[in-house]
Amino acid sequence: MNEREFISALRALATTPEARGLEDDAAVIEIGGETLVLTHDTLVDGVHVLEGQDPADIAWKLVAVNLSDLAAMGAKPMGILVSHMLGDDDHRFIAGLREICETYDVPLLGGDTVRAEGRRVWGCTAIGHATHRPVPSRSGALPNDAVYLGGPIGKAMTGFESLRDDGEEDDTAYRRPTPQLELGEKLAPLVSAMMDVSDGLLLDASRIADASKATLSLSREALEPLAPQGRLDEALRWGDDYVLLCTGPAGLEAELPLTPIGEVLKRGPSALLLDGEPPHGDLGFTH
Repeated sequence: MNEREFISALRALATTPEARGLEDDAAVIEIGGETLVLTHDTLVDGVHVLEGQDPADIAWKLVAVNLSDLAAMGAKPMGILVSHMLGDDDHRFIAGLREICETYDVPLLGGDTVRAEGRRVWGCTAIGHATHRPVPSRSGALPNDAVYLGGPIGKAMTGFESLRDDGEEDDTAYRRPTPQLELGEKLAPLVSAMMDVSDGLLLDASRIADASKATLSLSREALEPLAPQGRLDEALRWGDDYVLLCTGPAGLEAELPLTPIGEVLKRGPSALLLDGEPPHGDLGFTH
């Protein structure tokens, strides 16, 4: 199975409302008058991070991508659980974990430690509480909504290349992404749909479109200033950006650091349009 097929098969098991059909960035559980938001992500050495990368950066990225999923739900972090596969420079992993926990005031609640042969793998579960109800989803985009992006795309792509090739470009966006937690909280009461861009803007926009049974129409002219010069097509598909992608009423850019990049249309033959045409080729990263 590929990733899409496997997740489709899992939906037969994830039948409770809390799972949201496995279409959102996290599960949502109502308990004791509180709304909890839970998410889990995994990093694999040589897939999500470069082989030999500083474990402090790996720990940061592991937690950051989970916090980004909470941001996409407008949730405030309550704590994390981390699984670590022992290997070289474990003390550096602890150092990076301490840095990100202190930066975002997120307590470590527990986890697991293992040792094994082969590629190293790390996992993290993040727990948050909703700051607004209903909790944003991918499925609420409506015709005539605007489509917004919360930051640039392609910085992780160029950062990866610089880190891999010992270049001079800033590689921070790839090594230590910044979850947009504050922006997610501000957007939660305003948006109709929201998620973070992790697998490529085109692919993730198509996920909102499919979940909402709508078509998202994006503009190259609006996107060009957000991507590295001359590399828009690559940046649209590369991913690892961890900026928020959302839909909502026109004019939100006047209040918040957002860029309008398109509009929501009634569902047509294609879930996604780029300058009025379905994009060619792969839309983004899938396993």
